[in-house]
Amino acid sequence: MLRPAVALLAASLLACAGEAAKPVAPEVAAPPTTPPPAPAPPVPEDSPPPALERASVAVGGHSIAVHFKRPPAPWGAIVLVHGRTWSALPDFDLQVPGARVSLMDNLAAEGLAVYAIDLRGYGSTARDPSGYTDPIQAADDLAAVAGLAGAGLPTRPAVLGWSLGARVAALAAERHADAFGPVILYGSPCPPPAPPSPPAAPPGPPARASNTEAAARSDFITPDALEPGVADAFVAAALAADPVKADWRDLHVWADFTRLRAPVLAIHGDRDPVVTPSCLRERLAQIPGGAQIEVLAGYDHAAHLERAAPRFVAAVVGFVRKHSSPRG
Repeated sequence: MLRPAVALLAASLLACAGEAAKPVAPEVAAPPTTPPPAPAPPVPEDSPPPALERASVAVGGHSIAVHFKRPPAPWGAIVLVHGRTWSALPDFDLQVPGARVSLMDNLAAEGLAVYAIDLRGYGSTARDPSGYTDPIQAADDLAAVAGLAGAGLPTRPAVLGWSLGARVAALAAERHADAFGPVILYGSPCPPPAPPSPPAAPPGPPARASNTEAAARSDFITPDALEPGVADAFVAAALAADPVKADWRDLHVWADFTRLRAPVLAIHGDRDPVVTPSCLRERLAQIPGGAQIEVLAGYDHAAHLERAAPRFVAAVVGFVRKHSSPRG
């Protein structure tokens, strides 16, 4: 369980969570020369995580796959949204002997019921009949999963989106504000200041391009940030789950964050090439009340799979505890 490893860190991160209502601070993280922290603790032998289960939610007649791990007495719930290339299980439930890098396991160890969606065309969810997924469709599917995730709990589920999933999470929280509690934008691309113009013509047939090993390894760019075997395990799991790329359309439709009303945490590594810190701070500052930012110095786009995992989990859990939203 991660709790012993992060007890000292959690106090300071929880204090930071109290700043969520203030404008975003201008400082950025330490430069890339920051040495990586000590390795994460080994998997506790006496604390097995909850079993991985699967459910489905029908949206417009389409079955959306949901993977979940639920501890015996959860105090809250969180929904995880994967990124552009890989689906829920390689992203959030990676199993590596001797390395506790499954975000689902690590959050469940802190008492959260953890749900992870496969968007249309990813993992265990079939493609939409059109062959595509799109932002509005993905946001509405996510809101339906939030209803499952929050069942039986007094608070709304938090939502955490990684990379492109952060944009999906933000759009869903704007369109379905009553479905979600706190919003965590992890490794988020910066939204444009104004929505770009829609394409002049509808897309042609979906490309259905093959995924590659190089693509699966591309997020691991920081030397000494990983426990042994993590990158190889991710490559194997990712290619098995998603041998063919999903195809998107209508990518001009995204939230610009200005209509977000939930508490927002933006978290990323300072070496994340997807994040433009100055642009992200500017957009987050437009949220009424601002947002909290956590920068993981010495880590990149896959920080939750790296030795930053205890710090990452402490930041997320502290924020969710601080900002849990009761159901209306």
